[in-house]
Amino acid sequence: MKVSIVVVGLGFGEAFLPIYQRHPNVGRVGICESDQRLLREIGDRHAVEDRFSSLERALADDRYNAVHLVTPVPLHVEQTLETLAARKHCACAVPIATDLDDIYNIIEAQKKAGVNYMMMETGAYTREFLYARDMHARGEFGNFTFFRGVYHQDLEGAYPRYWRAQPPMHYATHVVGPILCLAKTRATSVSCLGAGVLRPDIQQPGGNTFPLQTAIFRLADGNMAAEVTRSWFQTARGYTEAFSAYGDRAGFEWQQIEWEDPVVFRLGPVQPERRGRDAVPERVKVPFRPYLFPSELADYTEGWHGGSHPHLVHEFISSIVQNRPPAIDAAVAATWTAPGICANLSSLANGALVEVPAFVT
Repeated sequence: MKVSIVVVGLGFGEAFLPIYQRHPNVGRVGICESDQRLLREIGDRHAVEDRFSSLERALADDRYNAVHLVTPVPLHVEQTLETLAARKHCACAVPIATDLDDIYNIIEAQKKAGVNYMMMETGAYTREFLYARDMHARGEFGNFTFFRGVYHQDLEGAYPRYWRAQPPMHYATHVVGPILCLAKTRATSVSCLGAGVLRPDIQQPGGNTFPLQTAIFRLADGNMAAEVTRSWFQTARGYTEAFSAYGDRAGFEWQQIEWEDPVVFRLGPVQPERRGRDAVPERVKVPFRPYLFPSELADYTEGWHGGSHPHLVHEFISSIVQNRPPAIDAAVAATWTAPGICANLSSLANGALVEVPAFVT
């Protein structure tokens, strides 16, 4: 079976286009973009024949059975529902939605359509996450105790203005997702505080007021907690999408500076003549994993977002070909997105505890 897919949104979306073109289970690849100049330039650069100026036109083309939405966050819900209503398989950039009701609507629409939905969460396929996942599979962490996620990104400058109204926690899946995926659990409740006040020149009418939000999540299994901090503005910290995991045998800490290597701490034995136990640190090289997807995609192994893009493409396409749910289906996407939505609600109530709903397929 060959999948035919339209990549919608050619800003960030261009990064995925050549990966689809080279995937052995993809036949036809089209592009969709409302900016005619961008549509023409990228179409010419990648020799794409089929070009659509609107999602509606792309969905009306029976030659295509899948769509990858790489469009602005405010469009995700509307465009996902349109794609599912057209009974096209839908991949979508994060987050699935920024409102709990919209999440439920997408879950129901996917069930009704009987096609695949996948949230394309890069954090669950970075080389750092895959390294920590393998550590856990080998039992190196022991029993998990605590997790930490930190995502700082400064959005001043030429970013679209809609980001200024977006609460930081509405876009927390890059660190919440890896934590929940590694722990194989969900968040059950959250207390979150907003920190700072947006400058008047950034503040949007009726929009978010916090440059940063920081939260403590209770996890469903093992009496564990996770601390997550998320910032957009006014925070003097370089870009990072980091998670750290700590167990009773070992800990994994994301590199403080992005071009460094992460650190693994291994807890030594108790020594009766000494107080405390040594936690020996080791910088570790985290490899890219080209053997996890077809060799045709090897050129994209060391790309953006920790080499996650070919993993995401391969998982989405494979789920369609194999007629199975993708790894990050609508329920998993909801499980990773809802904690951030609930965290924002908590911050608006000065840290009041908010329950996080559970989602099932």
